[in-house]
Amino acid sequence: MDWAKPKIRENVLLAPLTTLKVGGPARFFVEAKTIEDVVAAVRYAGDERLDLFILGGGSNILVSDLGFEGLVVQVSLKGITAEKPNDSNPKQIVTAQAGENWDDFVAYCVANELAGVECLSGIPGFVGGTPVQNVGAYGQEVSETIVSVKCLDREKLEIVDLSNKDCSFSYRKSIFNSTLRDRYVVLSVSYALSKAGKPKIVYKDLIEHFAGAEPTIVETREAVLKIRAAKSMVIDPSDPNSQSAGSFFKNPIVNKAKLAEIAEKVKADNVPHFDAGADQVKIPAAWLIEKSGFQKGFSLGNAGISTRHSLALVNRGGATSTEIVALKDLITQAVQSGFDIRLLPEPIFVGSFE
Repeated sequence: MDWAKPKIRENVLLAPLTTLKVGGPARFFVEAKTIEDVVAAVRYAGDERLDLFILGGGSNILVSDLGFEGLVVQVSLKGITAEKPNDSNPKQIVTAQAGENWDDFVAYCVANELAGVECLSGIPGFVGGTPVQNVGAYGQEVSETIVSVKCLDREKLEIVDLSNKDCSFSYRKSIFNSTLRDRYVVLSVSYALSKAGKPKIVYKDLIEHFAGAEPTIVETREAVLKIRAAKSMVIDPSDPNSQSAGSFFKNPIVNKAKLAEIAEKVKADNVPHFDAGADQVKIPAAWLIEKSGFQKGFSLGNAGISTRHSLALVNRGGATSTEIVALKDLITQAVQSGFDIRLLPEPIFVGSFE
């Protein structure tokens, strides 16, 4: 591999590289277009004892107003390849490089009649971010189809292939954002998809949309994009509500005793929830937020809650990360006070927020 010093830029503003359009500059910045670029950048950060942040499509991060004092590496590897199914594996294995636009990848799969990611249409960001958060929406998660993740081991500077099991996927969680969050850089992801398979219609919005009909994966993708657009959850420069990091809070998982306690508190017979296994349920964070007094369109300075989706915190124009955090804190404190549940943010916080 080429161990030459990577092409480093200095004081690169990160806000334009994120969907929230918030945040200061990276002290050092590298756009890695090859695996050799990634290796060189990681090695350089180690040699220079620089903090390192791996950037993808910027769709699930909040950058500090102070920026990031270390080295930011944007992984921009491109390419999609598909293996032919065989008797031992009837699934179609499709591998996408980490820098591929996620929704473009979903469109590719749907156009080739490959089922397994259709409900994840319209989600912004790069492919490399999908295993990190175990990206999911509308009843589908990438962990259902991921076969393996090719990574750079930052400690050994070696390329490794991690199996689905190795990744320890759970709700919005993997080794990449928990136990081994600073160990690996995702280079590519391989998915096992079903040729001419049926779409996954389990989510309430999709069930209601199709009203008993059996849609194709093309129709499912179109429906998901329509539903997401109605909630301003697709990137649209003309829609101020889409200047966000998507859902800002994770849906909390509680036991059924806690669910009953909440139902008693709000005097409701049916608190919305979804089964989470082992006597646990998932309660929509949006419902908790609204019940705590925060409605769509609420604003705090230049930060606000989307007028279409109470889970999305938006940059109303000129917002700072300080304003976004202040709004986040206001909401979490209210939910904590009202329901004794601490909402956890989905986005990754980059830089210093002290």
